[in-house]
Amino acid sequence: MTTEHLFHLFIFVPLFGYIISLFLPRNNERFLSGFAVVTVGAHLVIFLVYLVYWLFNNHPTLNFKDLVLFKATGYEFYIDFCFDKITAMYLFVGSLLTFLVTIYSRAYLHREQGYKRFFNTLLLFYFGYTITIFAGNLETLFMGWEILGICSFLLIAFYRDRYLPVKNALKVFTIYRIGDVGIILAMWLSHHLWHSNITFLQLRNDELVHVQLENHSLVGVVIAMMILVTAAAKSAQLPFSSWLPRAMEGPTPSSAIFYGSLSVHLGVFLLLRTYELWEHQVSVRIIIGVLGLSTSIVTTLIARVQSSVKSQIAYSSAAQIGLIFIEVALGLEKIALVHFAGNAFLRTYQLLVSPSVVSYLIREQFYNYTPRVSTFEDSFPKKMEYSIYLLSLKEWNLDSFMSRFVWNPMKVTGRKLNFLTHRTVFFFFVPAYLIGLACLYTKAHIPDEIHEYLPAFFALIGLLMVLKSFSERKDVLLSWTLIIMNHFWVALAVSFNENFTFGQVHLYLSGIVVAGVLGYFLLNKIKKAEKAFDLNNFYGHSYEHPRVALAFLLCCLGLTGFPITPTFIGEDVIFSHIHEDQYVLALFISLSFIIDGLALVRIYARVFLGPHAKTYHEVAYRSS
Repeated sequence: MTTEHLFHLFIFVPLFGYIISLFLPRNNERFLSGFAVVTVGAHLVIFLVYLVYWLFNNHPTLNFKDLVLFKATGYEFYIDFCFDKITAMYLFVGSLLTFLVTIYSRAYLHREQGYKRFFNTLLLFYFGYTITIFAGNLETLFMGWEILGICSFLLIAFYRDRYLPVKNALKVFTIYRIGDVGIILAMWLSHHLWHSNITFLQLRNDELVHVQLENHSLVGVVIAMMILVTAAAKSAQLPFSSWLPRAMEGPTPSSAIFYGSLSVHLGVFLLLRTYELWEHQVSVRIIIGVLGLSTSIVTTLIARVQSSVKSQIAYSSAAQIGLIFIEVALGLEKIALVHFAGNAFLRTYQLLVSPSVVSYLIREQFYNYTPRVSTFEDSFPKKMEYSIYLLSLKEWNLDSFMSRFVWNPMKVTGRKLNFLTHRTVFFFFVPAYLIGLACLYTKAHIPDEIHEYLPAFFALIGLLMVLKSFSERKDVLLSWTLIIMNHFWVALAVSFNENFTFGQVHLYLSGIVVAGVLGYFLLNKIKKAEKAFDLNNFYGHSYEHPRVALAFLLCCLGLTGFPITPTFIGEDVIFSHIHEDQYVLALFISLSFIIDGLALVRIYARVFLGPHAKTYHEVAYRSS
């Protein structure tokens, strides 16, 4: 068996395991969980055998181009795989911990309603994690990144009949969405910088990288900052740290494998993978180091006043990841990898034993409680000590900071667009879109001064529509329609740039049309069947309509550009046609992609998740 075939085996074992698990009987817990254990265990054994072989052959760096998904003039979207010491360490930690957590979950989740759903999602997560760490370029990494994002949402909202798990799942997804667009913008600028889809292995070519960065130093800094934003969002660094304890609303095994060990360390992985891009940019290294140091200090202070053991572990983990950020900024790759492994194993162990530790500590407080004589904060002036204590209790207002300066302005803007109704959309914006198409077909006769501003203008219209969808509270079907129309406006905006052919437009819109029409039909079906149908509350209709809920979730994924439709490739194609000087256009389209993902998941969560609206169903406690 060649090395290339082994790479396919690493990818396809968890994928086939996930697909087969979907068809296993729901009621046979032993067989269902046993299959998951066998799948992950087989993957672990294959990797360990290959690891020994790789080490005895002088551990070479392996890279190969696997599959070209789309090719056009000056653009190629292809799957690329890479294996080196970074991949080896992340796969060793990931496969071993996933195997242990899968075994632990068999008994822990016994007789849970979502038993099968948990193991399905766990195998999907493992597949996404494997793609991410084997990725040889940003496009391949983004595929795994998207899978991990939706798995996070599903596992945090595992107790979907409760209010807080669903609410916190939405909060976490909002942060992940920011990270997703950071990667998209990094891909866009790197494509213009190197005029190709560069691989991580090519970044190690000093001559190739330095020649381009010397002539385009600002573009290099922007790419590095986009990567840093993505890494900070994924690894719960400031100002995104508050999502990590919110993610603990899911089951303890998922908290351990996701937010204690693997997923939360992928921001570090992204920085290590792209290190050669920004290693000579001193300003970027300083920013990464300062960010890691400030996160470590703030999250340590917050962890010391937490009353919940899982929240304390979450903030402690974020503090350690901040130190790993510093190590990466200093170029200490080997130390960072060892630190990652140690932190991952420790946090997984702490989270898995946390239920037992709580009961032990309660007993100790009754019989052997001994308060601390003093702490290091006692050396501070009293006013400072009390101020730090209150700030830490309020978690340094990180949640309110994000709400006040990021999400609330979007909601306020959307609420000022109340003139957007079904009537105005179809009687004003549809004709406006037809006029835009007419301008596209006659763009050769449009003066250059006007032509220059048309793409940004049409993208702005699409952004306004999705802002209205994000803030809409009453009409679910209107919110869904506006999201679909946003994608059409985005396609129109980019069509004014050269080489964006109709075939590429169709590639992008094909998934949008299918998912949009089917989703509209499903929402209309729920509207006719249920009285409670708006976006003011969570209605939990998945309880009585589980198949509709699953189908609608797939429609939401199709509209967000998840890698199940051609739209996933189409989004990257769109950004490849945005010129490097069209920053306003790129900003409008990236904001559209952020907000439409949030609006879609919000529709799904409020219509299908949460406590059931009907009083004859049992209402769960507001917190898990």
